[in-house]
Amino acid sequence: MKANLRQLAIFSLAFAGPLSLSIADPAQPATDQALAEELGSLRNAQVAIEQTSPKKELTYFAGSLSEEEKEVLGKVAPNLRIVSGLGKEEALARAEEAHGVDARFANPEFLTKATNLRWVQVQSAGVDRYLSIEPLMKNDDIVLSNFRGVHGPAIADHAMAMLLSLTRNIKHYTARQEEEQWRRGQTPNKSIALEGKNMLVVGLGGIGSEIAQRANGFGMRVIGTRRSDSPSPDYIKQVGKPKDLLAMLPQADVVALAVPLTPETENLLNTEAFAAMKDGTYLINIARGKIVNTDAMLEALKSGKLAGACLDVTDPEPLTKGHPLWKETNVIITPHIAGQSEVTNERRSALTVENLRRFAAGEPLLNVVDKVAGY
Repeated sequence: MKANLRQLAIFSLAFAGPLSLSIADPAQPATDQALAEELGSLRNAQVAIEQTSPKKELTYFAGSLSEEEKEVLGKVAPNLRIVSGLGKEEALARAEEAHGVDARFANPEFLTKATNLRWVQVQSAGVDRYLSIEPLMKNDDIVLSNFRGVHGPAIADHAMAMLLSLTRNIKHYTARQEEEQWRRGQTPNKSIALEGKNMLVVGLGGIGSEIAQRANGFGMRVIGTRRSDSPSPDYIKQVGKPKDLLAMLPQADVVALAVPLTPETENLLNTEAFAAMKDGTYLINIARGKIVNTDAMLEALKSGKLAGACLDVTDPEPLTKGHPLWKETNVIITPHIAGQSEVTNERRSALTVENLRRFAAGEPLLNVVDKVAGY
């Protein structure tokens, strides 16, 4: 039901045109708030700052907000002062003013000086780059939240686009088009259909579930892993725990990685994991590069264990000139841009405004990160 409501909200936005946050009355647009609540999770919800009556004035250092977003916030959160356009040094000089900040400001020096800080909002789903910042991770008074649920549709589309580019040899024929050659055959790999193939989604969270939904639409049998015991749609035929990954890998024709980068998932696909796969498996990584051991992946590509790899993320990242991955003909590489789309922007805007409203009102924030678990 939740997925259907989310799809209805997105469908409505698509026909209404660009997301409009400019309104005549002081109430936030119902569709925007409903969309934010559909996207956001209350799993670890926390109040960053308790509010009394009258409400305390709060200050938030924003990376960037549109004029429409600022206009809405002026109506739904009149006690919230938005400070935007700050450079790193200026933000540092004014650190004690901040009660909440965009995560771009959350470096150790700033966090040490920001004695009134109670909330950090990360603009991505992954928070791995912040897990090593001690003043953030060891301060229980600072709530950390992310954009889980925002990027799912675009990233899932991108994952399937890369997979189809390999399974249908689109990369090969695109090169022929540039040469103005109408030439069949002589493809690096046999063209295959996805119908009836097995996809293993490693991490059935917000993004992984979107990938699973699309794979099901292509007639694939979908299995997956997840840490929680949350119910899964009927079309996901088998759900295992992370510890079951090695046992599930031999079933997969396609392995799609959608887990956060944590100490438990770093180097998750190593030599042992690739050995467990059947010959001719396809790999999709739209998560983080360090989840895959790059040397082991290259060996699997050369041996035929992997028929191809779809990589929006790499290790190292950015991928350096001369790296052997560039030369692999059965690899699609994009520069960590899978989440880019107008739908992502609409979802990001809705969630940003709603969390800022909640912050100013003293209500539980959406998408609060468990700092111990790392997501």
